[in-house]
Amino acid sequence: MTSARRASRPGARRDAALYVEIVIRAPMERVWELTQEPSAHVRWDGRFTSIRPTAVREDGAQEFAYELDLGVHTIRGTGVSRGERRGRAGERTSALLFDTTDRLSPLGAGRGYWRYIPTDDGVRFLTGYDYAPGWGPLGRVLDPLVTRRFVWWLTAWSFDRLRLWAEEGIPPEQTGWWRSLRPGRRPRAHARRCLSRPPRPGDLTIMQNAPSSLAELGR
Repeated sequence: MTSARRASRPGARRDAALYVEIVIRAPMERVWELTQEPSAHVRWDGRFTSIRPTAVREDGAQEFAYELDLGVHTIRGTGVSRGERRGRAGERTSALLFDTTDRLSPLGAGRGYWRYIPTDDGVRFLTGYDYAPGWGPLGRVLDPLVTRRFVWWLTAWSFDRLRLWAEEGIPPEQTGWWRSLRPGRRPRAHARRCLSRPPRPGDLTIMQNAPSSLAELGR
């Protein structure tokens, strides 16, 4: 990734939705497999420790239950997602809705999407998502100052773990954050390899640019 592709972490802005993008030099089918298969997804994505499919809707959307084990507490929630292979020039999309009743979760209900865009260099893999802050009034104060910035970093760091797995075959278990603290040369995931804004901003906001399947999930 050249320095021209790197971007600083998100700061204050009118469009508060999170955006993360990375180029993965691997076949589309490989990236699709590692992101759409729940058992693979939880290995690289630091936002989850468990994703358990629970039901399939008539339209093919997948309902699931998720967990994030923090050691002293496990955040639990539910969601629904749908991946699509259709798209111009081989583009694929995946849409997601999620929610939790856990009062200790810093994230409440949210929605987001993934786009898989084939390029000469591999796959532009990107996400846009937004959520309602948890923790009541305190959470609404902390969200733009702390929570949203950390969630962006965690997502971007996870995307680079995925890149290392898809490109170089390095299992995510070998690129965990605690391993990066140990001395010696070893592969490390870095959030700074990701963009935090679309490279060519248009008139649409991040969430307005979501695939139509995201709106259909909420019906």
